[in-house]
Amino acid sequence: MKVSEVMTVPPVCVALRVSLGEVTRLMAECAVGSVLVVEDGTLRGIVTDRDLAVRGMGGGLDPKDSVAAVMSPRVVTVEATDELEVAYRTFRRTGVRRLPVLDAGRVVGVLTIDDLLLDVFRRLADLLGPVAWSVLQEPPGPPGGTGAPGEP
Repeated sequence: MKVSEVMTVPPVCVALRVSLGEVTRLMAECAVGSVLVVEDGTLRGIVTDRDLAVRGMGGGLDPKDSVAAVMSPRVVTVEATDELEVAYRTFRRTGVRRLPVLDAGRVVGVLTIDDLLLDVFRRLADLLGPVAWSVLQEPPGPPGGTGAPGEP
């Protein structure tokens, strides 16, 4: 399965000059924990809710300050065409919780740990579905018995 099949789209993006207050409002409005910083079509950084809390408010910055003051400029990314296994390895290797997804250098989505957990749950449901159905179709207890352990 490809990263593009489970990533979150569209990504929430802002420009470098956007204020911390605006980024915070946008995160709340879009119910996301991160925003990608993009200039001239190029990914310049990522800002997480933790960045806003620790480096922004915790660092004494003003809500009018630019997002550039708190963003992480070194961003780990994956390609939309990568297999999910590449993303799993990238998450393990780097310890990040969000990966911007690129297609030919252009930001097309975000892959989060939550996206991968949902994929795992879907795969597990696919595997367990037939088993659960067969268990539900069988009568409780041994055939012809009372269902109590050790009784005929």
